[in-house]
Amino acid sequence: MKSVNPGTLSERENYKFLIGSIIPRPIAFVTTLSEKGVLNGAPFSFFNVVTSQPPMISVSIQRKNGQQKDTVRNAYFQKAFVVHITDESYIEAVNQTAANLKPDESEIKAAGLTPVKSEIIDVPGIHEAKIRLECRLEKVISLGEEETSCDLLIGRVVCYHIDDNLYDNGRIDAALFKPVSRLAGSNYAKLGEVFSLVRPQ
Repeated sequence: MKSVNPGTLSERENYKFLIGSIIPRPIAFVTTLSEKGVLNGAPFSFFNVVTSQPPMISVSIQRKNGQQKDTVRNAYFQKAFVVHITDESYIEAVNQTAANLKPDESEIKAAGLTPVKSEIIDVPGIHEAKIRLECRLEKVISLGEEETSCDLLIGRVVCYHIDDNLYDNGRIDAALFKPVSRLAGSNYAKLGEVFSLVRPQ
């Protein structure tokens, strides 16, 4: 087994080890609203659940050349954002939103996605998603050593939107949902084989 000290690696080398090891990763497609009313959309795979009571999720957004991305600035300004769980039905459109557009250009419009009004917050979501989570911004945590390298958004879920076909007796049918996860490079994964293990008492 190869052992490597991350302190001897470049940022890019550490990045490759992390995204190649921590797989599969769920993809949060996040919509935010700018001060000028532009609806921004971007996918992030450094994403997970924080706690269930109150319901909170986290999205880690890497900075580019030390600069905050539009998603962070917009979420901080509006104190809200929407997280969509990416699935097979619109993954190609989500991939298109990863293009580098100017802050006054909408990735949602460029990718041909359909905005839909949220119920609790002012930030719209997108119609194509089978599951979307309206979030109020709980906290932004800037992380890094010599300089800030990422901003961790903690969002409190204030409204769930779940496609009727996926919902059954308080549970979500993963097979019908068909979520897509991120691997490394340009690779993604579908749900694949599902198996069960009984938790020991």
